[in-house]
Amino acid sequence: MSIDRYQSVAPPAVLNLLIANCVAFLATTLLDEQYTYGLFALYPVDTPWFEIWQPVTYMFLHGDFSHLFFNMFALWMFGRGLEYDLGTKRFLIYYFVCGIGAGLVQLFTNGVTVGASGAVFGLLLAFGMLHPNATIMLLIPPIPMKAKWFVVIYGLLELIFGVTGSFDSVAHYAHLGGMFWGWLLLLWWRHQDRKRFGY
Repeated sequence: MSIDRYQSVAPPAVLNLLIANCVAFLATTLLDEQYTYGLFALYPVDTPWFEIWQPVTYMFLHGDFSHLFFNMFALWMFGRGLEYDLGTKRFLIYYFVCGIGAGLVQLFTNGVTVGASGAVFGLLLAFGMLHPNATIMLLIPPIPMKAKWFVVIYGLLELIFGVTGSFDSVAHYAHLGGMFWGWLLLLWWRHQDRKRFGY
């Protein structure tokens, strides 16, 4: 019996990522935040606090509950369908490539970085590429928009904010990095699938 992709709470990869992020947030809240962020947040590569594991671990830390909530809502919103589209294995590879790629871009900028936003922006890009004409309802303002235009506008805004230094507490280049690495990986998979299946 087939189950509609949007009827289950979340497929396995999305569900486990949601749990892992929530557990990490709870642990950070209960433990010494200075120690946790000092060890697992992402620091610029030219600082003495940078560690080799941080481009992975930073994705599971969040600054506050609203930061966690909006990232996890976007992961749930876009990730459910994408996991069914790509399959669980490819979805996980895609998520971590986007998140780690975003972190590598952010390494060469100033500031400490936490959050799953880079990976989430990669998911947003994939949704726009795989479902370009799907309708997304914006919250502010509450108007419908095709996914492809939503992605283009969001990407342009992140670029403008990054270049102008607006909202400097937000890792704009990490967001763009997640989208860029996601775009490269999707193109690579498309090329490989065409070679494999001959279309």
